[in-house]
Amino acid sequence: MLDTSARLLRLLSLLQTPRAWPGSELAERLGVSGRTVRNDIDRLRELGYPVDATRGTTGGYRLGAGAAMPPLLLDDEEAVAVTVALRTAAQGVVPGTEEISLRTLAKLEQVLPSRLRRRVRTLMTYTVAVPADAPAPTVTAEVLTTLASACRDQERLRFDYLDHAGSPTRRIVEPYRAVNWGRRWYLVAWDVERQDWRTFRADRIRPRTPTGPRFTPRELPGGDAAAYVSRRVSGAAWRYHARVTVHAPAEAVIEQINPAVGTVEALDADTCVLTTGADTVQTLAVYLGMLDFDFSVTEPAELVTHLRRLADRYSRSTPPTP
Repeated sequence: MLDTSARLLRLLSLLQTPRAWPGSELAERLGVSGRTVRNDIDRLRELGYPVDATRGTTGGYRLGAGAAMPPLLLDDEEAVAVTVALRTAAQGVVPGTEEISLRTLAKLEQVLPSRLRRRVRTLMTYTVAVPADAPAPTVTAEVLTTLASACRDQERLRFDYLDHAGSPTRRIVEPYRAVNWGRRWYLVAWDVERQDWRTFRADRIRPRTPTGPRFTPRELPGGDAAAYVSRRVSGAAWRYHARVTVHAPAEAVIEQINPAVGTVEALDADTCVLTTGADTVQTLAVYLGMLDFDFSVTEPAELVTHLRRLADRYSRSTPPTP
């Protein structure tokens, strides 16, 4: 039988899993009586762990949220994941969190067993992130927290916003989700004044406090916030749009197209239409060439001109067929 200290740690480890534990099951796991389990639960509460108890067939003991953050028990995989995440955050993924991440990382690495430190060191040494080709728009942790809290609490949000043209506007919205797409964060919300769904770049949002009254949730467009942002943001961000007839089955083209950069619609068993876009016609031409299928393009005119120029260049770059 485990001694009291070891048993309390084992009990705490069980309670930190996201489920309710019947007293009888805890007693069986720990090899003690139900009375001992109840006494151990009381000891954890005295140490500051908020253990909730509910009755009924689906009831039991569950670790709740308290006024202060109690110590956590992490298994090996969880400890490695948290350490790697903190190292990434310390590199400035979300501005304003670097110092806190480093401080937390130092505490965690101090108590990591040597075997886990070796795993973390191996991951960080032999995995390399390619620097971005352009600086990413920054959004502070404070803004992200404000957006996420308003979504959670279903409270109207007021904020100042810079639109695509850089003009300042004042918005009142019902916020639903903060979505990370590429290197940017977006807020999916119902615009109260415009009576329609909108996406807002988080780095252009300046929240106003306090938040507004609670609202009754609506059904998300398509039921998927990430897919909605993908459709809206990709199309809005493109400078050039193209509808390309691809001489291949739609299924074959879909396998090569990320939903964030294009949609595919079947015309018949052997032909489909790809709707896509990019900031430059050069980028569009590269994407189309990578499909490795025959295709036909009629617009935009800039893309047609560029493809003709490429065709001539490629023709001159290879020797004539004997």
